[in-house]
Amino acid sequence: MIELEGVPELIDPVMVAAFEGWNDAGDAASTAVAHLDKEWKGEVFAALDAEDYYDFQVNRPTVWLDGGVRKITWPTTRLSVVRVGGDKPRDLVLVRGIEPSMRWRSFCNELLGFAHELGVELVVILGALLGDTPHTRPVPISGTTSDADLAQRMDLEETKYEGPTGIVGILQEACTHAGVPAVSLWAAVPHYVSQPPNPKATLALLNRLEDLIDVRIPLGELAEDARAWQVGVDQLAAEDTEVAEYVQTLEEARDTAELPEASGEAIAREFERYLRRRDGGQPGQPGGHATADGSDSAAYLRDSPSGRAKPPKPPKPEAEAETEPETDDEDSSSED
Repeated sequence: MIELEGVPELIDPVMVAAFEGWNDAGDAASTAVAHLDKEWKGEVFAALDAEDYYDFQVNRPTVWLDGGVRKITWPTTRLSVVRVGGDKPRDLVLVRGIEPSMRWRSFCNELLGFAHELGVELVVILGALLGDTPHTRPVPISGTTSDADLAQRMDLEETKYEGPTGIVGILQEACTHAGVPAVSLWAAVPHYVSQPPNPKATLALLNRLEDLIDVRIPLGELAEDARAWQVGVDQLAAEDTEVAEYVQTLEEARDTAELPEASGEAIAREFERYLRRRDGGQPGQPGGHATADGSDSAAYLRDSPSGRAKPPKPPKPEAEAETEPETDDEDSSSED
C-alpha cells in the first residue's frame, strides 16, 4: 500500500521519467528531468527501496560528508512533484533514477502504483540513443507510443520496434497494459561524440516535451550550453581530417533525407514555441547505450591518448551501397 503524505491534490498531472544507463546516451534524458527538477524546485516525496532493484557492485553507493558526519547516498529512483504556473497550471511528477539491475516488472508496478495514487493522466518517458546523425544538424526526436488512438491524437508514431529493449520500453508497455496513456520521446545522439553531457540533445528533448504537454519550460542556460557544445565539437572535428570527412558524409546523408525537422509542421511548432516564449517571458558509465538498431554500444569517440575523435569507417560509396537493403532511418531511431 502506497501512502503519500504531504503531497497535495494534483492538477492534470503528467509523469515525466528518465533513467541513467543504456537508455540515456550522453546523459541527455536524465539531464532533461534534472533540469525540470532544478528550474521548478521540485522536492522529493518518495524513493524506491534500493535493496529491491539495484546491484550495488554495478551501481555503487557514494559516501559524502555533511558537517563532518559521513553519510551514504544509495543508487535508486526518486519521485518529486513540481507545479507549472501560467494560465493553465498543471503538475509534473518527475521520476529520475537509474535503470534497475533486477525485478523490472516489480519496479514498473511500483511506479504505476504512484501514478495511480496521484491521478497521473499521461506518462512521458525520455530516452536517448546513439545514431548516425551529425552534430551540426537539429537533433532528431522520435515520439512513439503503443496506443494507436494516442498516436493519432498526439501526432506520434505507433511503435514497430523489435529487438533488445531497456527500462524505457518495459515501462511503456507496463503502462499500456495498465491502461495508462504512455509516450516515449527519443533523442538521437551522434555516436562519434557520445560522452556526456550533450546539452543540445537535452534541449531538443525539452522542446519536444514542451510541445507535447503544452507547457512553457524555462530553459535557463541550456541554449547557450548547446551552442558552446557544438562549437567545441566543431573544433575537435576540424583537428582531424578523417573525422571532418565523416561528419560531412553524415551531413550529406541527412540533408538529402526527408527530415521531420524540415517539415512544415515542425517549422510551425517552432514558430509557436517562439511566440509562447516572447509573450510569456523567460523565467553512469557501465555498459554501452541503446543504438538505432537496438544493439549495445560503448562510447567510442575519444579512444586515443590524444583524446581525438576516431569514427568508424564511413558508409560504402553509393554504387556499392545499392546492393544492400535500405533501412528507414527515422523508424529505426525509435527504440522502446
